[in-house]
Amino acid sequence: MDLFARLTRLGHEQVVFWQDEASGLRAIVAIHNTTLGPALGGTRMYPYATEAEALDDVLRLARAMTYKSAAAGLDLGGGKAVIIGDPHQKSEQLLRAYGRCVESLGGRYITTTDVGTRTEDLDIIARETRYVVGRPPASGGSGDTSILTGKTVFLGMHAAAQVALGVQTLRGLSVAIQGAGKVGWHVMEHLATEGATLIVSDIDAEQARRAAQHFGARLVGVESIYDVECDIFSPNALGGVLNARTIPRLRCRIVCGGANNQLETPEDADRLAERGILYAPDFVVNCGGVINVAEELAGYNAERAAARAAAVFDTTLRILAMAERMKVNPAVAAERYAEERIAAIAALHRSYIPGSPR
Repeated sequence: MDLFARLTRLGHEQVVFWQDEASGLRAIVAIHNTTLGPALGGTRMYPYATEAEALDDVLRLARAMTYKSAAAGLDLGGGKAVIIGDPHQKSEQLLRAYGRCVESLGGRYITTTDVGTRTEDLDIIARETRYVVGRPPASGGSGDTSILTGKTVFLGMHAAAQVALGVQTLRGLSVAIQGAGKVGWHVMEHLATEGATLIVSDIDAEQARRAAQHFGARLVGVESIYDVECDIFSPNALGGVLNARTIPRLRCRIVCGGANNQLETPEDADRLAERGILYAPDFVVNCGGVINVAEELAGYNAERAAARAAAVFDTTLRILAMAERMKVNPAVAAERYAEERIAAIAALHRSYIPGSPR
């Protein structure tokens, strides 16, 4: 594997491999871009089949975080970490060993939760590092990042529905929710309140059943979710679910969800466009979590976080209009939108002002 050539192609600045024999920790931290500020991104713990699979995931996720923070108007770069292992086998020793890894980066990377980690885990990690956000409110943190993520996904749906369907409300629309975990649950709360019709699926059959019962949703199988007729398909689980195999099966007008890296390849955005399906770029609409934890860096203020999150509606509209104007798919437009902000700030930082944060 020509790792340096790969990092150059993807634009990453730094990748750190960290192992601790005593605790069994095997972790990879990827820092993609720090032009706007320190890299912020969650820590994912997952039983990857191979180390190469773990590396692929962390590189993709770190890059997405750069674009997410830039599009959200945050002064933060993009990074991500993965711990290779079963999240049900976490230990204090392993989490503290990982905290030492984060601390060794001296603030270039700030971590929070992701798949396989919880806010309570951050309290343990924080015993070894200062660079943790998203801790429980009792520990001075902002708490569960999925709450605001659910809100920004909902706002993204509103913007997409206005563009694709010409409607100002989601009432009466049918939405297929793939993944009834934390983010999917909060998305369903907003949709149910507005009067949307819900269809739900999850690999955890019991979680899917609870969601169906709680929200009065129609329950379908894990594979069947791609085939249901609906107005909006909402991926809220793991990434890579939109690909050459699944896109031809979709029977929707809009794709908008909270999962990261929903497209398996860049070409999948074109596949959606060719089918007349409007794609609300994932890193634009699922930024509520990073907005929430970023507020901790300046002293957490819930009203300020909510106000910044509310801007996602206008940002989504702006990017969808940009895609139409430039005759490109929304994924390309969203990346260009973020890249333009990064380039503008990079130009600003070419000159040094004594006493400035940079």
